Amino acid sequence: MSTDKALSELADHYGILPRFRDLDRVERPTAPDTQKALLAANDVDVSTDAAIRDSLKLARRDRSTRTLPREVIVQSGRTTALTFPAIAPWSLRTDDTAEPLACGKPTEHLTLPPLPPDIYVLRIGSQEITILAAPDTLPQVPRQWGMTCALYGLASDRNAGLGDYEDLARTAEALGAHGAGFLGINPVHNMGYADHDTISPYSPSHRGYLNTAHIALDKVPGAARVLDEPTRAKLRNARTIPYRAHKSAHHAALETLHRTFRQGPKDAEFQRFKSGGGDDLLTFARFEALSELGGPDWRDWSGIAPEPANLQVDYHVWLQWHAAQQLAAAQSRALTGGMGLGLYLDLAVGPRRGGAETWCAQGSVAQGVSIGAPPDHLSPGGQNWMLAAYAPRKLRDQRYRPWRRVLAQTMAHAGIIRIDHVLGLYRSFWIPDDGSPGGYIRQPLDALTAVIKIEAARHGCAVIGEDLGLVPKGFRDTMRGHGFYGYAVMQYEKDAKGRFPDPARSPTQVLSCFATHDTPTVDGYATGRDIDWWEKLGWIDAARARAEHCKRAGEVSAVSKARPFATEVHDRLAVTNATLAAVQLDDVLQETETQNLPGTVDEHPNWQRRYDVKVDALRADNSLAEIAQMMQDAGRGPQEGPKNED
Repeated sequence: MSTDKALSELADHYGILPRFRDLDRVERPTAPDTQKALLAANDVDVSTDAAIRDSLKLARRDRSTRTLPREVIVQSGRTTALTFPAIAPWSLRTDDTAEPLACGKPTEHLTLPPLPPDIYVLRIGSQEITILAAPDTLPQVPRQWGMTCALYGLASDRNAGLGDYEDLARTAEALGAHGAGFLGINPVHNMGYADHDTISPYSPSHRGYLNTAHIALDKVPGAARVLDEPTRAKLRNARTIPYRAHKSAHHAALETLHRTFRQGPKDAEFQRFKSGGGDDLLTFARFEALSELGGPDWRDWSGIAPEPANLQVDYHVWLQWHAAQQLAAAQSRALTGGMGLGLYLDLAVGPRRGGAETWCAQGSVAQGVSIGAPPDHLSPGGQNWMLAAYAPRKLRDQRYRPWRRVLAQTMAHAGIIRIDHVLGLYRSFWIPDDGSPGGYIRQPLDALTAVIKIEAARHGCAVIGEDLGLVPKGFRDTMRGHGFYGYAVMQYEKDAKGRFPDPARSPTQVLSCFATHDTPTVDGYATGRDIDWWEKLGWIDAARARAEHCKRAGEVSAVSKARPFATEVHDRLAVTNATLAAVQLDDVLQETETQNLPGTVDEHPNWQRRYDVKVDALRADNSLAEIAQMMQDAGRGPQEGPKNED
């Protein structure tokens, strides 16, 4: 066999797609160099022609010698007759315990008892099979409305310049009083204690732990003595959010509070949190402590102490404890304040490559590649998001533990979550570091979806899959069958003539909204603020800008013939068939600028805008009251939380 054929067979074995079609339907084959880079990312030796042939032999041998499947997905709560015999004595246990739940002798017909949602290990002789016992579908929710906002931008007279978890709780209470069912925010993943530069919540250090920058200092005992009001006022009054200054002052205050905490009596609740977090929590805290010595990117670490002092590790556990307490309190107050779902949290596509998540789960991460997107009409050069990817087979061998950790953290304090770029559960576009073209690799959709359903059942959480753009035929139907809600953005659903969709013809199993954090607000869209930015940045010339403004004006006037554009947009959201309708706080407050302008870093104030209206004034806001009445008139009143269909 030639080396090229051996390489192709090996690539197919590891799920690397041989080709894909771009938006212009042009077929793009996966180059041999790309195949090699993606195989190397999966720890497959392809360094020489001989190594390629040897790796293929190992793959074939593994396929031929294994007599039982590696994993099986079963429906939880039901007796399951397996399609293969127990050829040796067998035992069944949960993945996180050593004690067997059941065991037996060899048998031709092995039947599993009804299992609660979880991941199990079935051992037959020397072979182990992962059993994913998942509900048939994700939890479902009744018709309702809610609001999305930027947590970092929430303003109040008590925070330290950055919206915090107490602001979140108060905002949820204000919205609950108006009949809203949920409050959605940007991801609150951990951003890295030592990272003073990254501000995008979609470039986290670890998605399985929380952003401690949102800890409300005045809710930590003794905080009044560590951050004076003049310092708070200076941070709050800055034109845009002063991330660096906030982090410096916030850290100093928290470090002082921790010194006071450790000098007091042992706190039983803290000890329970620490013990419950297990080795995963301690490993993460160790990364944070090491990062204070070596910097936020572990790939640059050299010459630092291999073991930080226990005191440093304890401090970072303590920070996670306070963040988790405050986020849990926000969810509790949202529910008691009248919301059916409470918090609607966002799960980012992936972590930064040098952050805590890749350090903690090195055995599951693809090496030498980043997640991105192929070239299209919006980005002719493609997109490299500089985010890490999990290697499918590595993750399977870990029984999806890192993925479960991420899901559990996001769902623990939410009634509903949104998985960004849900197509990544089916396939991922990996861009090699060596300059080779990017390529797609298949993901274990059924297994990853089963894990999501397991965690969703455990936490009573509904799930939205962000499925914008082109997706493979049948993908959306498959995801709806699993119980995912789709994501319908009005700006992206215009027809070829620029007309917005008819609400009476909209799908049901979706969350409908006008905009995302990457698109113009209602006012920004109506005034063409995004077009102004394109011209300012030199992306289009003046003539093109005039043409785009003229086109936009026509689209807006076609919708708002009898009333203001914003009123028409919110009325359409209210009456749409969509189960879930989301309004942006930016639009309630008539903001013009978008939260983030894709394609920019410093040219636009991305992730830095603060809302002009303070949290405590929202309950009495007239625009909010009008929109809430519109929603109630359309039958989107207060509702109960998510329900499992099983």
